[in-house]
Amino acid sequence: MVGGSGATQLVFVHGIGGLRDAAGQRREWLVALAEGARAAGHADVVSGLTQGWLAETRFADYSDLFTDTDVQGTEAFDEPEDQEDAEFMTAFVRALIDEVDRQARERDDRRTAAVAEDALAQLPGTGTGEEDDQEQGVGEPFRVLGQVLTTLLQAPGLRGSAQWASGLPLLSHLSQVGRYLRRREADSGRRTLDARIRDRVLRGTDPDRPLIVVSHSLGTVVAFEALSGYEGRVPLLVTLGSPLATGAAVLQRLEPQPPRTPARVERWLNFWDRDDIVVGRPRLEQWMLPNASGVVPVTARVDSDGLWVHTATKYLRHAAVAGPLVEALKK
Repeated sequence: MVGGSGATQLVFVHGIGGLRDAAGQRREWLVALAEGARAAGHADVVSGLTQGWLAETRFADYSDLFTDTDVQGTEAFDEPEDQEDAEFMTAFVRALIDEVDRQARERDDRRTAAVAEDALAQLPGTGTGEEDDQEQGVGEPFRVLGQVLTTLLQAPGLRGSAQWASGLPLLSHLSQVGRYLRRREADSGRRTLDARIRDRVLRGTDPDRPLIVVSHSLGTVVAFEALSGYEGRVPLLVTLGSPLATGAAVLQRLEPQPPRTPARVERWLNFWDRDDIVVGRPRLEQWMLPNASGVVPVTARVDSDGLWVHTATKYLRHAAVAGPLVEALKK
Protein backbone atom coordinates (compact mmCIF):
# COMPACT_ATOMS: atom_id res chain seq x y z
CA MET A 1 0.00 0.00 0.00
CA VAL A 2 1.21 3.52 -0.77
CA GLY A 3 1.29 5.70 2.34
CA GLY A 4 0.32 4.69 5.86
CA SER A 5 -3.08 3.63 7.11
CA GLY A 6 -3.79 7.17 8.33
CA ALA A 7 -2.38 8.97 5.31
CA THR A 8 -4.31 11.47 3.26
CA GLN A 9 -5.81 9.90 0.17
CA LEU A 10 -4.88 11.41 -3.21
CA VAL A 11 -6.90 10.27 -6.22
CA PHE A 12 -6.05 11.17 -9.81
CA VAL A 13 -8.99 11.10 -12.25
CA HIS A 14 -8.08 11.10 -15.94
CA GLY A 15 -10.05 12.49 -18.85
CA ILE A 16 -10.71 11.69 -22.48
CA GLY A 17 -8.36 9.46 -24.44
CA GLY A 18 -7.42 5.88 -25.13
CA LEU A 19 -6.59 2.97 -22.86
CA ARG A 20 -4.46 3.85 -19.85
CA ASP A 21 -1.66 2.09 -18.00
CA ALA A 22 -2.78 2.95 -14.46
CA ALA A 23 0.58 2.28 -12.81
CA GLY A 24 2.50 4.16 -15.49
CA GLN A 25 0.07 7.08 -15.48
CA ARG A 26 0.14 7.34 -11.70
CA ARG A 27 3.92 7.55 -11.86
CA GLU A 28 3.84 10.19 -14.63
CA TRP A 29 1.32 12.37 -12.79
CA LEU A 30 3.35 12.17 -9.58
CA VAL A 31 6.58 13.07 -11.37
CA ALA A 32 4.87 16.05 -13.03
CA LEU A 33 3.43 17.11 -9.66
CA ALA A 34 6.88 16.80 -8.09
CA GLU A 35 8.33 19.07 -10.80
CA GLY A 36 5.60 21.61 -10.12
CA ALA A 37 6.19 21.33 -6.38
CA ARG A 38 9.90 22.06 -6.85
CA ALA A 39 9.03 25.10 -8.98
CA ALA A 40 6.67 26.27 -6.22
CA GLY A 41 9.43 26.11 -3.60
CA HIS A 42 8.47 22.76 -2.09
CA ALA A 43 11.58 20.76 -2.92
CA ASP A 44 11.32 19.12 0.50
CA VAL A 45 8.32 17.03 -0.59
CA VAL A 46 9.60 15.81 -3.97
CA SER A 47 10.83 12.46 -2.65
CA GLY A 48 7.68 12.10 -0.56
CA LEU A 49 5.56 12.45 -3.68
CA THR A 50 7.54 10.14 -5.94
CA GLN A 51 8.22 7.52 -3.26
CA GLY A 52 4.67 7.52 -1.96
CA TRP A 53 4.93 8.38 1.72
CA LEU A 54 3.31 11.83 1.52
CA ALA A 55 -0.07 10.42 0.51
CA GLU A 56 -1.79 7.18 -0.40
CA THR A 57 -2.05 7.82 -4.13
CA ARG A 58 -4.30 6.05 -6.61
CA PHE A 59 -4.89 6.57 -10.32
CA ALA A 60 -8.60 5.90 -10.97
CA ASP A 61 -8.58 4.22 -14.37
CA TYR A 62 -11.90 3.82 -16.18
CA SER A 63 -10.55 3.96 -19.74
CA ASP A 64 -11.32 0.30 -20.45
CA LEU A 65 -15.04 0.96 -19.92
CA PHE A 66 -15.09 2.96 -23.15
CA THR A 67 -13.78 -0.04 -25.09
CA ASP A 68 -15.88 -2.77 -23.46
CA THR A 69 -17.42 -4.58 -26.43
CA ASP A 70 -19.58 -6.72 -24.16
CA VAL A 71 -21.61 -3.73 -22.95
CA GLN A 72 -24.98 -3.24 -24.62
CA GLY A 73 -25.16 -0.22 -26.88
CA THR A 74 -21.43 0.24 -27.48
CA GLU A 75 -20.72 1.52 -30.98
CA ALA A 76 -17.88 3.02 -32.95
CA PHE A 77 -17.88 6.77 -32.50
CA ASP A 78 -18.68 7.43 -36.16
CA GLU A 79 -21.86 5.40 -35.97
CA PRO A 80 -23.77 7.12 -33.14
CA GLU A 81 -26.66 5.37 -31.53
CA ASP A 82 -29.29 7.98 -32.40
CA GLN A 83 -29.93 11.57 -33.38
CA GLU A 84 -29.55 12.69 -29.76
CA ASP A 85 -25.87 11.71 -29.83
CA ALA A 86 -25.29 13.69 -33.02
CA GLU A 87 -27.08 16.72 -31.58
CA PHE A 88 -25.06 16.53 -28.36
CA MET A 89 -21.73 16.44 -30.18
CA THR A 90 -22.77 19.29 -32.49
CA ALA A 91 -23.71 21.43 -29.46
CA PHE A 92 -20.49 20.47 -27.67
CA VAL A 93 -18.26 21.32 -30.64
CA ARG A 94 -20.15 24.58 -31.20
CA ALA A 95 -19.51 25.56 -27.57
CA LEU A 96 -15.80 24.83 -27.93
CA ILE A 97 -15.58 26.93 -31.11
CA ASP A 98 -17.48 29.78 -29.47
CA GLU A 99 -15.02 29.80 -26.56
CA VAL A 100 -11.97 29.77 -28.85
CA ASP A 101 -13.53 32.65 -30.81
CA ARG A 102 -14.41 34.64 -27.67
CA GLN A 103 -10.92 34.36 -26.23
CA ALA A 104 -9.34 35.22 -29.60
CA ARG A 105 -11.39 38.40 -29.86
CA GLU A 106 -10.57 39.38 -26.28
CA ARG A 107 -6.85 39.39 -27.13
CA ASP A 108 -7.39 40.77 -30.66
CA ASP A 109 -6.06 37.56 -32.25
CA ARG A 110 -7.57 37.98 -35.69
CA ARG A 111 -6.00 34.84 -37.17
CA THR A 112 -7.53 32.56 -34.55
CA ALA A 113 -10.86 34.39 -34.76
CA ALA A 114 -10.89 33.86 -38.53
CA VAL A 115 -10.22 30.13 -38.11
CA ALA A 116 -13.00 29.87 -35.52
CA GLU A 117 -15.39 31.69 -37.85
CA ASP A 118 -14.52 29.28 -40.68
CA ALA A 119 -15.06 26.26 -38.39
CA LEU A 120 -18.38 27.64 -37.14
CA ALA A 121 -19.62 28.08 -40.71
CA GLN A 122 -18.97 24.39 -41.41
CA LEU A 123 -21.09 23.09 -38.53
CA PRO A 124 -24.07 20.88 -39.45
CA GLY A 125 -27.26 22.89 -39.68
CA THR A 126 -25.65 26.20 -40.63
CA GLY A 127 -26.94 26.00 -44.17
CA THR A 128 -23.52 26.53 -45.73
CA GLY A 129 -23.07 23.12 -47.29
CA GLU A 130 -24.98 20.83 -49.64
CA GLU A 131 -25.36 18.27 -46.88
CA ASP A 132 -27.75 20.65 -45.09
CA ASP A 133 -30.20 20.36 -47.96
CA GLN A 134 -30.16 16.59 -48.17
CA GLU A 135 -31.48 13.87 -45.94
CA GLN A 136 -28.58 12.67 -43.81
CA GLY A 137 -27.84 9.48 -41.96
CA VAL A 138 -27.13 9.81 -38.24
CA GLY A 139 -23.40 9.30 -38.86
CA GLU A 140 -23.03 12.12 -41.39
CA PRO A 141 -22.92 14.97 -38.83
CA PHE A 142 -20.07 13.15 -37.07
CA ARG A 143 -18.03 13.04 -40.27
CA VAL A 144 -18.73 16.75 -40.78
CA LEU A 145 -17.76 17.50 -37.18
CA GLY A 146 -14.44 15.75 -37.75
CA GLN A 147 -13.77 18.15 -40.62
CA VAL A 148 -14.85 21.10 -38.46
CA LEU A 149 -12.37 20.16 -35.73
CA THR A 150 -9.62 19.66 -38.32
CA THR A 151 -10.22 23.26 -39.35
CA LEU A 152 -10.19 24.48 -35.74
CA LEU A 153 -6.90 22.71 -35.04
CA GLN A 154 -5.28 25.00 -37.63
CA ALA A 155 -5.60 27.96 -35.26
CA PRO A 156 -2.31 29.39 -33.94
CA GLY A 157 -1.65 27.78 -30.56
CA LEU A 158 -3.59 24.65 -31.53
CA ARG A 159 -1.70 24.00 -34.77
CA GLY A 160 0.93 21.31 -34.55
CA SER A 161 -0.56 19.62 -31.52
CA ALA A 162 1.27 16.40 -30.85
CA GLN A 163 -1.86 14.81 -29.41
CA TRP A 164 -4.40 15.18 -32.22
CA ALA A 165 -3.15 15.39 -35.79
CA SER A 166 -6.67 15.86 -37.18
CA GLY A 167 -10.24 16.37 -36.06
CA LEU A 168 -11.39 12.74 -36.28
CA PRO A 169 -9.29 11.34 -33.41
CA LEU A 170 -10.13 14.43 -31.36
CA LEU A 171 -13.84 13.91 -32.04
CA SER A 172 -13.52 10.25 -31.10
CA HIS A 173 -12.15 11.24 -27.69
CA LEU A 174 -14.61 14.11 -27.21
CA SER A 175 -17.47 11.68 -27.86
CA GLN A 176 -16.60 9.99 -24.55
CA VAL A 177 -18.10 13.03 -22.81
CA GLY A 178 -21.40 12.38 -24.60
CA ARG A 179 -21.31 8.67 -23.81
CA TYR A 180 -20.84 9.40 -20.12
CA LEU A 181 -23.60 12.00 -19.96
CA ARG A 182 -26.23 10.03 -21.90
CA ARG A 183 -26.30 7.61 -18.93
CA ARG A 184 -26.94 4.47 -20.91
CA GLU A 185 -24.82 1.47 -21.98
CA ALA A 186 -25.91 -0.80 -19.14
CA ASP A 187 -23.87 -3.87 -18.24
CA SER A 188 -25.29 -7.26 -17.29
CA GLY A 189 -26.02 -5.89 -13.81
CA ARG A 190 -27.98 -3.00 -15.34
CA ARG A 191 -25.50 -0.41 -14.12
CA THR A 192 -25.09 2.44 -16.59
CA LEU A 193 -21.70 3.48 -17.91
CA ASP A 194 -21.60 6.70 -15.90
CA ALA A 195 -22.38 4.86 -12.64
CA ARG A 196 -19.64 2.30 -13.26
CA ILE A 197 -17.14 5.08 -14.00
CA ARG A 198 -17.97 6.87 -10.75
CA ASP A 199 -17.57 3.57 -8.90
CA ARG A 200 -14.01 3.36 -10.24
CA VAL A 201 -13.21 6.80 -8.85
CA LEU A 202 -14.47 6.10 -5.34
CA ARG A 203 -13.39 2.45 -5.15
CA GLY A 204 -11.23 1.85 -2.09
CA THR A 205 -11.62 5.33 -0.62
CA ASP A 206 -11.99 5.62 3.14
CA PRO A 207 -14.52 8.29 4.29
CA ASP A 208 -12.75 8.40 7.66
CA ARG A 209 -9.60 9.86 6.07
CA PRO A 210 -9.16 13.12 4.12
CA LEU A 211 -9.55 12.77 0.35
CA ILE A 212 -7.89 15.11 -2.16
CA VAL A 213 -8.99 14.73 -5.77
CA VAL A 214 -7.11 15.93 -8.84
CA SER A 215 -9.22 15.58 -11.97
CA HIS A 216 -8.69 16.42 -15.62
CA SER A 217 -10.94 16.96 -18.65
CA LEU A 218 -13.90 14.54 -18.60
CA GLY A 219 -12.54 13.41 -15.24
CA THR A 220 -13.66 16.73 -13.76
CA VAL A 221 -17.26 15.87 -14.69
CA VAL A 222 -16.87 12.40 -13.21
CA ALA A 223 -15.24 13.69 -10.01
CA PHE A 224 -17.87 16.40 -9.56
CA GLU A 225 -20.71 13.87 -9.75
CA ALA A 226 -18.92 11.23 -7.68
CA LEU A 227 -18.18 13.69 -4.87
CA SER A 228 -21.75 15.00 -4.83
CA GLY A 229 -22.75 11.98 -2.79
CA TYR A 230 -19.47 11.41 -0.94
CA GLU A 231 -19.67 11.57 2.87
CA GLY A 232 -16.00 11.90 3.81
CA ARG A 233 -13.91 15.08 4.10
CA VAL A 234 -12.59 16.53 0.85
CA PRO A 235 -10.08 19.25 1.83
CA LEU A 236 -9.32 20.03 -1.82
CA LEU A 237 -10.77 19.38 -5.26
CA VAL A 238 -8.57 20.36 -8.21
CA THR A 239 -10.04 20.52 -11.71
CA LEU A 240 -7.78 20.87 -14.75
CA GLY A 241 -8.94 21.68 -18.28
CA SER A 242 -12.57 21.25 -17.29
CA PRO A 243 -15.60 21.23 -19.63
CA LEU A 244 -18.02 21.36 -16.66
CA ALA A 245 -19.56 24.71 -17.61
CA THR A 246 -20.03 23.97 -21.31
CA GLY A 247 -23.62 25.20 -21.51
CA ALA A 248 -26.45 22.90 -22.48
CA ALA A 249 -23.98 20.29 -23.71
CA VAL A 250 -22.57 19.55 -20.23
CA LEU A 251 -23.64 21.98 -17.49
CA GLN A 252 -27.37 21.34 -17.87
CA ARG A 253 -26.85 17.56 -17.98
CA LEU A 254 -24.94 17.30 -14.73
CA GLU A 255 -26.46 15.48 -11.77
CA PRO A 256 -27.66 16.71 -9.39
CA GLN A 257 -29.30 19.91 -10.69
CA PRO A 258 -28.83 22.78 -10.22
CA PRO A 259 -25.03 22.30 -10.19
CA ARG A 260 -23.40 23.27 -6.90
CA THR A 261 -20.12 22.56 -5.15
CA PRO A 262 -20.29 19.07 -3.57
CA ALA A 263 -21.24 19.31 0.09
CA ARG A 264 -18.03 17.92 1.62
CA VAL A 265 -15.59 19.86 -0.61
CA GLU A 266 -13.76 22.45 1.52
CA ARG A 267 -11.79 24.11 -1.28
CA TRP A 268 -12.07 23.94 -5.08
CA LEU A 269 -9.28 25.17 -7.38
CA ASN A 270 -9.93 25.22 -11.12
CA PHE A 271 -7.18 25.76 -13.71
CA TRP A 272 -7.37 26.30 -17.45
CA ASP A 273 -4.95 26.97 -20.28
CA ARG A 274 -5.91 29.48 -22.96
CA ASP A 275 -4.96 26.99 -25.69
CA ASP A 276 -6.87 24.05 -24.19
CA ILE A 277 -9.62 23.32 -26.70
CA VAL A 278 -11.62 21.11 -24.32
CA VAL A 279 -12.34 23.98 -21.92
CA GLY A 280 -15.60 25.84 -22.49
CA ARG A 281 -16.59 28.70 -20.16
CA PRO A 282 -13.48 28.30 -18.01
CA ARG A 283 -14.61 30.36 -15.00
CA LEU A 284 -16.64 27.72 -13.19
CA GLU A 285 -17.49 30.03 -10.28
CA GLN A 286 -19.92 31.85 -12.58
CA TRP A 287 -21.91 28.66 -13.15
CA MET A 288 -21.76 26.80 -9.82
CA LEU A 289 -23.85 27.45 -6.73
CA PRO A 290 -21.97 27.36 -3.40
CA ASN A 291 -22.37 24.46 -1.00
CA ALA A 292 -23.65 25.01 2.54
CA SER A 293 -20.17 26.15 3.61
CA GLY A 294 -20.09 28.79 0.87
CA VAL A 295 -17.42 27.04 -1.21
CA VAL A 296 -17.31 27.85 -4.93
CA PRO A 297 -14.56 27.13 -7.50
CA VAL A 298 -11.66 29.58 -7.69
CA THR A 299 -10.36 29.75 -11.25
CA ALA A 300 -6.86 30.65 -12.42
CA ARG A 301 -5.32 30.60 -15.89
CA VAL A 302 -1.97 28.99 -16.64
CA ASP A 303 -0.01 29.43 -19.86
CA SER A 304 2.13 26.63 -21.23
CA ASP A 305 5.11 26.97 -23.55
CA GLY A 306 5.86 24.75 -26.52
CA LEU A 307 3.45 22.58 -28.46
CA TRP A 308 -0.09 22.65 -27.11
CA VAL A 309 -1.46 19.38 -25.79
CA HIS A 310 -4.47 18.67 -23.59
CA THR A 311 -2.75 16.71 -20.82
CA ALA A 312 -2.94 16.65 -17.05
CA THR A 313 0.84 16.53 -16.66
CA LYS A 314 1.11 19.86 -18.50
CA TYR A 315 -1.02 21.44 -15.80
CA LEU A 316 0.63 19.66 -12.87
CA ARG A 317 4.07 21.01 -13.80
CA HIS A 318 2.87 24.56 -13.14
CA ALA A 319 3.88 25.97 -9.75
CA ALA A 320 0.48 27.65 -9.48
CA VAL A 321 -1.20 24.23 -9.65
CA ALA A 322 1.27 22.14 -7.66
CA GLY A 323 1.88 24.65 -4.88
CA PRO A 324 -1.55 24.69 -3.20
CA LEU A 325 -1.99 20.99 -3.88
CA VAL A 326 1.22 20.09 -2.07
CA GLU A 327 0.36 22.46 0.78
CA ALA A 328 -2.94 20.63 1.25
CA LEU A 329 -1.13 17.28 1.29
CA LYS A 330 1.32 18.50 3.94
CA LYS A 331 -1.43 19.46 6.42
